[in-house]
Order: sequence, then C-alpha cells, then structure tokens
Amino acid sequence: MSTTYTIPIGPVHVGLKEPVTAWLELDGEKIVGARVRPGAIHRGIEFMARERNPIQVIYLSERICGICSFSHVLAFIRAVEDLAGIKVPPRGQYIRTLVLELERLHSHLLWAGVACYTIGFDSAFHLGLLLRERVMDVLELLSGNRVNYGVATFGGVRWDVTPDLDRAARDMIRYYRREFTPFREIVMEDPIAQARMRDVGVLTREEAVRHSAVGPVARASGLRIDLRKSSPYEAYADIPVEPVVPQDYLGHAHGDVLDRFVVRVMEVYQTLDILEKVLDGMPEGPFVAEPNANKVLGQLKPAEGVGWGIIEAPRGDDTHIVSLKAGEDNVFWWKVRAPTYANAVSWPLMFRDNELADAPLIINSIDPCISCMERVMVTGGREGAQVLTKAALIDLCRAKTARISGGVTR
Repeated sequence: MSTTYTIPIGPVHVGLKEPVTAWLELDGEKIVGARVRPGAIHRGIEFMARERNPIQVIYLSERICGICSFSHVLAFIRAVEDLAGIKVPPRGQYIRTLVLELERLHSHLLWAGVACYTIGFDSAFHLGLLLRERVMDVLELLSGNRVNYGVATFGGVRWDVTPDLDRAARDMIRYYRREFTPFREIVMEDPIAQARMRDVGVLTREEAVRHSAVGPVARASGLRIDLRKSSPYEAYADIPVEPVVPQDYLGHAHGDVLDRFVVRVMEVYQTLDILEKVLDGMPEGPFVAEPNANKVLGQLKPAEGVGWGIIEAPRGDDTHIVSLKAGEDNVFWWKVRAPTYANAVSWPLMFRDNELADAPLIINSIDPCISCMERVMVTGGREGAQVLTKAALIDLCRAKTARISGGVTR
C-alpha cells in the first residue's frame, strides 16, 4: 500500500524565477496531485489608476512587468485609442511593431537561458544571456532604457527611428542570424537536455483548448493561434505572420517542455524576419498624431465608454479593458488580463505523473509572470478564514465601488 505526502516548492526557490508556491502530492518521487498559489506581490495597480489621468496611467501600465512592459503599455494605449477614436499614423504603427518584436526577442532569449539553467545546463544559460545583451543594447539606443522604454503614447510613439538606430538594428539582426543557431543546436542536440525536457509537463492539444492556453504554451500543444495573424494590429496587417508550431519542425506536437522550447527558439528566427521587414518598409511621415500631451488630455476628456486592447505579448494574449467617463480627468476603471492568467491554470495538468525534480522546470516552462497576473491577496490565519459565495463577493465589490466613487456604480 503506497503512502502519499505533500511538500511545498517555493515561493522562494533556487530553480524558480517567480514567487510561486506549489503544494505537490507525492507517491515516492512521482507527482500525483498539485495545488498552486501564485505568490504575494499584489500591488494594486488597477486601483491606483483610478487616481490618475490616462497619460499618467501610461507609465503605471508600463510597470506591470519589466520583461513585457511595452506589450502592457501598448495594450492599455490601444484600449484608450479604441474608446476615444484616436488614429495612429503609419510610421507610428511600424515603430510600435519594431519595439514589440525587439521585446519578444529579448523575452524569448531570457526564457531559453532560464530553461537551460533550470535543467543544470549552465554553459548554455550563460550563452543565452550573453546573446540577449545585443537586443538590450538596441532597446537602450532607442529609448535610453533597457526596460520600461517610455516609447509609447496615445496616437503613436515618442521617439523616432534614427539612422543610427536603423543601422544598429540591422547589425543586431545579422549578429543573431550568425550566432543564435549555434546556441539552438547546442541545446537541442544535447541528449541530456532532450531527456530532461521531452515528455515533461505535457499539455495535450485538447487540454490546451479546454483550459484556454495562449501564446507559446498553446502553440507548443499544436494550436495554430497567434493574434498577429488572426487579429492583426499595428504593422502586422502589412507583414504576414504564421503561427510557429512544433509539428512543422519535429513532425508532431507533444505539448511538453521541449516543444515549448522549440516554439520560442523558432520564433526568434521569425522575429528577425519581421524586424527586417519593418525596417525595410518603414513609411515616411509623422510618428505621432498629436505630440502635445495637454491637447491629448483635452481630446480624451469628453470620451466615455469602454475600450478594449489586446496584444500578442511574448507570453501570449495580453488584454486591457478601460472605462472613461465624460468630463472626468481620471480613468474610471481598468482591467488587465495577462497571459499568465490563462496559462497558469494548466499547471496541475502539467505536473501529473512527473518527477519531483521536474517541478521547477514545469513551472518555468510557461514563462510565468506573477507581477502580471496577481490581483488579490488573502490575509489572516486559518481561524479568521471565510468562505464567500460568488454573490457575496459581487455584493462586496459593489459596496466598495460605491464607496470609492461617491455612490456612483455601473
């Protein structure tokens, strides 16, 4: 008769890059059950937005996440532009696409390096981070910052593509075409790396659909989904993008960690192609509709309603919904649904029948961002715990909304 026992992994763990706690039920070394709690880093960003005007929220939204900061800020900006009917000049759209793909490049390179570190392949980890430095240099040349670039604004972007930046970006593309393939081959042709990732953390195609997986996690399970193709925005309407799926390279989609690695590294090549097309097709003309922030605030003040913006971030679908009220200076409400929301619910499925040693790799394989997703925190000990129904939670939310909005509810 076998006996199971439960152990925690995290929230602080040498193999995890995010504060996640997984309570794993073990039968020997095999995981037979799992319960996951994201962490404890709720910052109340959506609430803080209610005390700021839309331009101030631009800089708040950029700080939801450091790795995909431009995806968040652009999703927010597009939501407000959708609500207020603000148009973006073509050059502004192309520059936005340029930054989105630069961000995807550095995000995927970081993830690939962390994946190598998690399986103990330290030399490949250092090589991956060394490769990432080149794209970070280009982002710094564009904006002055390696993260939180301060590039996007309503109606376009704040910075233009200079000849120096164009030259640096093209040099970077040539560098990666020359240097990235050896990194990919070192990892994918190593038998130990393959053994550590193959058939680990499997999420089947049917399970990915049932649990609403997005981004590289969904594509690794064989789903040909990518917002840049199905709902093109910015310059993607001019630049066709085909979803990267493992069956096109390996013949079959297993939906495991190795397939997630394959999807991300092959998207690096795709990103290099997109960057080249963006630079070659960069239109002339203004890069922002209205550079004066005070005039933009004046245009936004009479806007009322709900706007929606969605971006194919490096981790998957990033959705922002914004509500403005006519005559009000500040944002009325704002909701962020980051891709980790969708992908994290599949963790218990990925854990099943795997070894305890694979738990950090499985957690890291979806490229989680707890700062992106965490919106609530439970306080108090077991004695003070309460179980609330959905109806009770809705009543509490309405009461709080009435208090902070002076009795006005929607």
